[in-house]
Amino acid sequence: MKIAIASDHAGFEEKERLKPLLNELGIEFEDLGTQSEASVDYPDYARRVGEEVARGQVEEGLLLCGSGTGMAIAANKVPGVRAAVAWNEEIARLAREHNDANILSLAARFTPFDELEKIVRAWFAAKFDGGRHARRVEKIRQIERDELAHHATK
Repeated sequence: MKIAIASDHAGFEEKERLKPLLNELGIEFEDLGTQSEASVDYPDYARRVGEEVARGQVEEGLLLCGSGTGMAIAANKVPGVRAAVAWNEEIARLAREHNDANILSLAARFTPFDELEKIVRAWFAAKFDGGRHARRVEKIRQIERDELAHHATK
């Protein structure tokens, strides 16, 4: 599996600390930045990861910012992205199993590092359940298609 990973300045240290775990799990990753704790605008990095996921250049994405929310909001603006903020293992697992989320967004400032590791492990161990959830995810995709069609006719 290959993923794209990125953070803003608030998530930089945790992003770097998670790389050995990704290696341990056998997950190849492309680091799309940032490369320091210097202040940056998180939407730029969320968009990069979102676009890579949406184009199929990577299978999934991993984002880290202060709260996880800003990155998720920005990534979710990219059609085809289903980014989820997870604050514990169960939320991460359910985001994959029920929502077929393809980007995990983490709160670097509010989640102890040992919890971040557990969340990442749970995320990559989980798979989409399909079944009744597939119908719901298809409805999400339909909303996207409708919005894209609406904007194309403007």
